Amino acid sequence: MATDMNDYFNKKKGGSGGSNNSGGGFKAPKPPKIDFNFGGGKAGIFYFIGAIVLVLILAKPFVIITEGERGILATNGKYEAQSLLPGLHFIIPVIQKVYLVDTKVRIINYADRIDRSAGAAGTGISVKPAITVLDKRGLPVGIELTVQYRLNAQFAAQTISNWGFSWEEKIINPVVRDVVRNVVGQYDAESLPTMRNTIATAIEIGISKSVDAQTNTPVVLESIQLREIVLPQKVKEQIERVQVAKQEVQRAEQEVQRAKQEAFKRAAEAEGKAEAVKIAAEGKASQIRIEADATAQANKVISESLTEQLLRLEQIKVQGQFNDALRVNRDAKIFLTPGGSTPNIWVDTKDPQKQSAIK
Repeated sequence: MATDMNDYFNKKKGGSGGSNNSGGGFKAPKPPKIDFNFGGGKAGIFYFIGAIVLVLILAKPFVIITEGERGILATNGKYEAQSLLPGLHFIIPVIQKVYLVDTKVRIINYADRIDRSAGAAGTGISVKPAITVLDKRGLPVGIELTVQYRLNAQFAAQTISNWGFSWEEKIINPVVRDVVRNVVGQYDAESLPTMRNTIATAIEIGISKSVDAQTNTPVVLESIQLREIVLPQKVKEQIERVQVAKQEVQRAEQEVQRAKQEAFKRAAEAEGKAEAVKIAAEGKASQIRIEADATAQANKVISESLTEQLLRLEQIKVQGQFNDALRVNRDAKIFLTPGGSTPNIWVDTKDPQKQSAIK
């Protein structure tokens, strides 16, 4: 019995796994053989290189930084102290990651009348509502500004580490609004237009000081421009009335100045004419005086030169003239004045109407 059982188990063993069993028992199929050569040695190398390239593309162990950007390298979530400069940089996939930050000039427009589409992402321009400020008396005033700035590339890594990627909202925006409110709040709304340049300078200085006071100077300010001061309607109307009144006063002052100039002109003309008359009168009087002085001087000279001998000589000359006349007209009557103080007169008796006087 034992022998029969052994034969049975031996047959079963030979039928299930014996390779040389020709008795027609069950035979298990062989698994397929995989060929890792992929058609040969060269093809295998090609596929291996392709697999490596695919891994590199998927893992991306490098980063390219362009001009106007900086790379913030994080290793296991910790930022490196120095930012990566423009160029090609290799990193360890999964362990290291590079965050790109923009260091080009950026612009914030604080205004209500600017197209919001101008502040689209990627343009470097953002648009925010105008800054509402209360003036010295509590009246609301709108201030429109344009702020140009850029991230300080030297300390880009520290800035991102301290402030995060929303550093603009934490550094620029609150500082600008705070400084504008402090500066404009010192003035009345009516005086803001006339103090525009002073206010613009104070705002620029205040923002620059606040930003530069931050550790490592995270932001470099390029310019701050005061675009518009939006006043309440009542204040505008009041300013217009004051301007009109000032213009009327200026016009009246101009008229007064013009009248004064005309009066001065007429007075100058009258004074000139009077002076001319005075000068002419003084000239004529001076002429008469000079002539009188000359005549008096001549008479004085003559009187001083009339001696007795000279008078006798003159009388002799006159007597000679009478003698010459008597030769021509024997009927003439002669009247002699003794001493020669008056002219000697002779009368022609033939013509009583004809008289002659000889000195």
